[in-house]
Amino acid sequence: MSYGAALALQGAVYQHLRGDAVLADLVGDAVFDAMPVTAPAGVHVALGPEEMRDAGDATAAGSLHDFVVSVLAGAEDGGGFAAVKAAAGAVSDALEGAALALDRGRLVGLWFLRARARRVENGAARRVDLTFRARIDLG
Repeated sequence: MSYGAALALQGAVYQHLRGDAVLADLVGDAVFDAMPVTAPAGVHVALGPEEMRDAGDATAAGSLHDFVVSVLAGAEDGGGFAAVKAAAGAVSDALEGAALALDRGRLVGLWFLRARARRVENGAARRVDLTFRARIDLG
């Protein structure tokens, strides 16, 4: 088992989202690998937590990565869920089945697993957390 491809996956996901024209129309360049100290105004996207487990077999090492991409809008935006859900849909469309090139390992598949939309910050802000699964062959 190796966690070695995690950084490669994170970088490829980040670059893919930053380069997606539909998502850029909705959030501009507000796609973050690490959130700034002060949350940006408007709808923004942030890479989130990841869980990884071994997926190797008798022929090669491999890993399964369940990772979260969050779409958020602060309380000051007050636009309800529409803008956040539109951006979340663009994230989903951009990533599901994407053929990402990794610096380490080979992406076998990338699938959407689930999403959770909710109000945060005492109901004033909006957040959608999208969970994806990536299968990486390390052999």
